[in-house]
Amino acid sequence: MNERDENLLYFIQEESELLLEMRDGCDLQAFLDSKMMQHDVSMALINIGESVKSLSEDLKEENSGIEWRFIAGLRDVAAHNYGILQMERIWDVVTEDVPELLDQVKNILLSGEGKKGK
Repeated sequence: MNERDENLLYFIQEESELLLEMRDGCDLQAFLDSKMMQHDVSMALINIGESVKSLSEDLKEENSGIEWRFIAGLRDVAAHNYGILQMERIWDVVTEDVPELLDQVKNILLSGEGKKGK
């Protein structure tokens, strides 16, 4: 794995962990009632999607089990059409998809013997 991909994966890991921290102690209704939390979650998803778009095609092909296109597509919707986001679906992404992505990214970093040792 090249250094750029490694750095991007660590950033995705950090943003994913942040999303899970925001999720902890919160439920769907609290999320829907908080415009600030909706904004913060959306920005973290945009950051993740932007990083995914910058990963090398080789890394994405080697890890084709990850829904890279969905992640990048969600970034595009969140960045360019924020007003049409269905916040219930965003909550599902945070509670269901982000934990899986975090595990997958950690596995890639472990298998690539990342240098940062996180």
